[in-house]
Amino acid sequence: MTQLNIADYFLTDRLRHGQGDRVALRGAEGTTTYAEIDALADSYAAALTEVGVEPEDRVFVAMPDGPDFVGAFFGILKVGAVVVMVNPALGEDRIVELFEHCEPRALVDSSLDGGFARLSDRFDARLVTPAGRGPVDPVEAVVRDRRDPAIWLFSGGTTGVPKAVVQTHGSFVNTTRRYAHETLGYHQDDVTLSVPKLFFGYATGSNLLFPFSVGASAVVFPEHPTPDILFELIARYKPTIMINVPTMIAAMVGHEAADRQDLSSLRFATSAGEALPPELYRSWKATFGVELLDGLGTAEMWHIFITNRPGDVRAGTIGKPVAGFDVAVREEDGEPVPDGEVGRLWVEGDSLALGYWNDSNATEEAFRGGWFVGGDLVRVDEDGYFEHHGRADDRLKVGGKWLAPQEVESCLLEHDAVDAAVVVGVPNEAGLVKPVAFVVAVEPPDGLAEDLMSWVLERLEPYKHPRRVYVIDELPKTHLGKVDRTKLKKLAEPG
Repeated sequence: MTQLNIADYFLTDRLRHGQGDRVALRGAEGTTTYAEIDALADSYAAALTEVGVEPEDRVFVAMPDGPDFVGAFFGILKVGAVVVMVNPALGEDRIVELFEHCEPRALVDSSLDGGFARLSDRFDARLVTPAGRGPVDPVEAVVRDRRDPAIWLFSGGTTGVPKAVVQTHGSFVNTTRRYAHETLGYHQDDVTLSVPKLFFGYATGSNLLFPFSVGASAVVFPEHPTPDILFELIARYKPTIMINVPTMIAAMVGHEAADRQDLSSLRFATSAGEALPPELYRSWKATFGVELLDGLGTAEMWHIFITNRPGDVRAGTIGKPVAGFDVAVREEDGEPVPDGEVGRLWVEGDSLALGYWNDSNATEEAFRGGWFVGGDLVRVDEDGYFEHHGRADDRLKVGGKWLAPQEVESCLLEHDAVDAAVVVGVPNEAGLVKPVAFVVAVEPPDGLAEDLMSWVLERLEPYKHPRRVYVIDELPKTHLGKVDRTKLKKLAEPG
């Protein structure tokens, strides 16, 4: 398959296979069929052509989840342009940063007074809005090569500084077949529901491309997810697959009405984006009776390439490699680490990105001879299950010894009063890096900070205990919804 446009593969093919009347999206606006999504995509494609968008031009999509987001997404791909999905709730400083870095030709924005729309003239990006467009003639997708860029994804790291990953048409088809079809068994009767929004690559796959590839349907909603909203959506739409993240898993388990919820429609739920502590996995399973599949993926390989599987879950691990991906544990220089030891994750497969936009140094460092060398630290146990041991850039050297924040975070989460925990390294007055913890607590009792320091000291080696504990209302997040460790470090710095 040399020639490929994923607008054809994921959308137009549904009509060719007689699935045009099947429900593609479910939400507050009602149901939307595949034929209706295709017509909407044609409308966006015509509007983009009218403002001069050509193949390989970059087009921002800054809209809440819903039919218009999906229509714009496929409309951009139909004209051969490149989709750049961005969080519509970003502040203006971050919007400016993205415009300057990505230089989009056009912008699809749902509100004329939004921050993205206000900046479109400044950056000479043509503005396309959802309102006021009628039916248009069918648009045939521009033929592309499987190695041509299709979507830019922002790398997920925890530093708050994104890199634009240039992903290809072929990557999205490869992972859909290998992970969604062969590993998880998506089928046309599935209904998916995602906590992350569609602009996040994890959800772009699991709650859009994967269900569309088999004629299934996805639940979409514009609101910020909360346990109450999710429980209501589950009761209304009876999803069979839930796409989740550890922060929301903890919130759902900790909800006062958790034991009264019926999640029996779910075949399984997935978890990714950050580490899933084993005690949180066990609490979810005990509370809801639904299998939870933790896994690991990166923007550079597009999606999940190591995962637990239905009927094959080992708590505390991220599972085993997906077929078609070769995963190795090596040193920074590529030398293998001894069996059972922690090392850098190296992965190769047909979902490898082209590199980072306008960053040759980072591309050369991370993309080596067909392998992606990420910052994730992993270990393989005696049965071939991979354990995630944090990221190389998050590890702390404390008193001459290496410390993985994830270990301390897991220990803190075992305390009944702790809902969420993050550990970062902060220099003390003498310039020595020490662990500092930030926790979100359930009705924090007096003296919780001191209690938690003692809690860790009693359970882990002394150098690992946090020297300070801050009890906060919520953890700051990056543009992709991950914990912003850089911001926490700044909050904890002396002075």
